Amino acid sequence: MKSITLKSLVLLAVLTVFAAAPAWSAVTLKAGHVLAPVHPYHVGMEKFAELVDAKTGGEVKVEVFHSAQLGNERELVEALQMGTTDVCLISTAPMAGFSKDFLVYDLPYLFTSPAQAYEILDGPIGQASMEGIKKADLIGLAFWENGFRNITNSKLEIKTPEDLKGLKIRTMENKIHMATFRALGADPTPIASGEVFTALQQKTVDGQENPLTGIYTSKYYEVQKYLSLTEHFYSPAPLLIGLEAWNKLTPEQQKAVQEAADEAKIFQRELNQKEVAQAQKELEAKGMTVTTVDKAVWKEAMAPIYKEFEKEVGVDRLNAILEATK
Repeated sequence: MKSITLKSLVLLAVLTVFAAAPAWSAVTLKAGHVLAPVHPYHVGMEKFAELVDAKTGGEVKVEVFHSAQLGNERELVEALQMGTTDVCLISTAPMAGFSKDFLVYDLPYLFTSPAQAYEILDGPIGQASMEGIKKADLIGLAFWENGFRNITNSKLEIKTPEDLKGLKIRTMENKIHMATFRALGADPTPIASGEVFTALQQKTVDGQENPLTGIYTSKYYEVQKYLSLTEHFYSPAPLLIGLEAWNKLTPEQQKAVQEAADEAKIFQRELNQKEVAQAQKELEAKGMTVTTVDKAVWKEAMAPIYKEFEKEVGVDRLNAILEATK
């Protein structure tokens, strides 16, 4: 009887240990971006998270943080390198501080259409750029899209490059962007994305430049009167994962994450293009004065920037893009 009781106690103890053992838990990747939760960035990231979950059978989860909750774009990239954040979706402009492999994409009027940009970014040239950032402990998963950037301001209708003279324009912290606006007589002022609305509201700067989706979802129409459809820069949006986070995944999980990034890329780009057309209508409805400009004039005015930066962006890389986009 005592033997049976002892065996029962041992069995109960074993069962208790198993019951108290931690349950299996998924790998959770913390992902951030700086735009609003209604922006195609965020909707695309949610799609990515859904695909990662499905393709890994729940082994890998992606938790998405919007509106610069995890920091501005430069801080997000630094966090990937340190391993405090795992994934980020950013513009290429802040990458200039980490690698020159993306610098070429910040030249004005490099692409004339989204389709042209996709062909370059998804092809050998774009993939070589992704390979180049590995030395910065970053893995490039795919080029998503922010889109063509346009100028807004609170002072006057901008039709020609000369109209920019003396205006204080918020730009991203990127040497090519700043040099371009400086060459047109503007005063480029780098400000983190999350601080732009306040800077416009308080008249710290007169205007800013962003894709239409960003202008609308960030509600810049509340503090800006004039919108000029210059489409002067095309902003790809690289989806990045830190090397430390990547190495935590099994080869099978890495394959699934890469597939999810590629599939979500198509979804996000298509969504962004739909939103661009709608955003222009919404901005007009909100009372903005929308001006169509002669882009040939703007392209000519910005052309000297190519000569200034051709060595820094890589002459061979630039010529390859120019040849492919003829």
